Amino acid sequence: MVTAGAFSCVFCSFGWINCEYRHTCNEEKANRRPGIGIFQDYYQSHQLQSYSSSTIAWIASLELFIMFAGSPIVGRFYDNYGPRYIILTGTFFHVFGLLMTSLCKGYYQILLAQGVCSAIGTSCLFSPATNCVLTWFHKKRAFAIGIVAGGSSLGGVIFPIMLNHLIRQVGFGWAIRIAAFMILGMLIFGNLTLSSRLPPSPKELKLVQYFAPLKEKTYLSTTVGSFLFYLGMFLPINYIQYQATSYGMSESLAEYLIPILNATSLFGRILPGWIGDKVGRYNTQIATCLFSGIIALALWIPAKHTAPLIVFAALYGFGSGAFVSLLPAMIAQISDVREIGLRVGLEFAVMSVAALVSNLIGGALIQHDHGSFRDLQIFCGVVLLAGSVGFIMARLSLNRKLLAMV
Repeated sequence: MVTAGAFSCVFCSFGWINCEYRHTCNEEKANRRPGIGIFQDYYQSHQLQSYSSSTIAWIASLELFIMFAGSPIVGRFYDNYGPRYIILTGTFFHVFGLLMTSLCKGYYQILLAQGVCSAIGTSCLFSPATNCVLTWFHKKRAFAIGIVAGGSSLGGVIFPIMLNHLIRQVGFGWAIRIAAFMILGMLIFGNLTLSSRLPPSPKELKLVQYFAPLKEKTYLSTTVGSFLFYLGMFLPINYIQYQATSYGMSESLAEYLIPILNATSLFGRILPGWIGDKVGRYNTQIATCLFSGIIALALWIPAKHTAPLIVFAALYGFGSGAFVSLLPAMIAQISDVREIGLRVGLEFAVMSVAALVSNLIGGALIQHDHGSFRDLQIFCGVVLLAGSVGFIMARLSLNRKLLAMV
């Protein structure tokens, strides 16, 4: 029941952000085609049409940043007081933010309602949901987290299709309200089922405690690997649809590239978790991250037609999906479970910086390359492989630590 409740919370938080974190990358192209994300597209065509594409893109970027950057604070509260009040607070802020978004007209209103208020809610939902599941499992921990992380993939498939149809049928305002009420229903279930196996253990809060895990070589190497991999992870997700239409794929077909990627990501989050419990979570993470980096260089760069782009989207969704599900289980493996909220939260906070700047770097690389995607693709593949090296170093450090214990 805890796993089901966590799945619902992740579906409504990370799954919601997955459906909108896709932006246009070139101002000139954006003037011909308003945008490739649901909200980016609508805002540029309607109430925010006087604003630039890059300005509007900050709304979704800010959401992702706040969701992850708030994790250390939320995680510390989780360790001290448990998940109950955090989940309830997240439910209120997320639903209230979306309902206010449905009424907004101006840029600052949308930025505050969707980019800040709703994002605070998703941060209060995502971290405790993941942490609760970690306390209930040991041998099958990665598999359980994989099921929970599958909620973000499923949300990334359902929400875009749902909102696209609702906006055409009932308008933007009621489309957001319907989604908010559906999210409210699922979060009520999450509030009723989520609990931690361990009782809360309040401790004195000291600032130095937030950075203490970085003194451990294994944790530090894992953090560096996560930052580098996350720096490149969203680039194919953000730009493959735009790239496909630039190469001549019809817009009606290109719209399904992201749902295809998210659909295979669902399997990529569950199956590697099951394998990781058997052959090692770090081993599985290294293999899937290397796979993602290799296909970014070997398949994405030469892919210029419909079939190769679809194949790449499917394979990349599977490979990159494993990263999200395996990482919390890896942190739990090298941590005291009584401090799991803080340690997982710190990891996500570091990753939030990569999430904030990766899209900006991608857009700059495309503009520098005069509209070509090659520099972007090379950068993506290199940082994904660099992230894999970080995980390899963490695995070697873990081996030395085990040998020292023996």
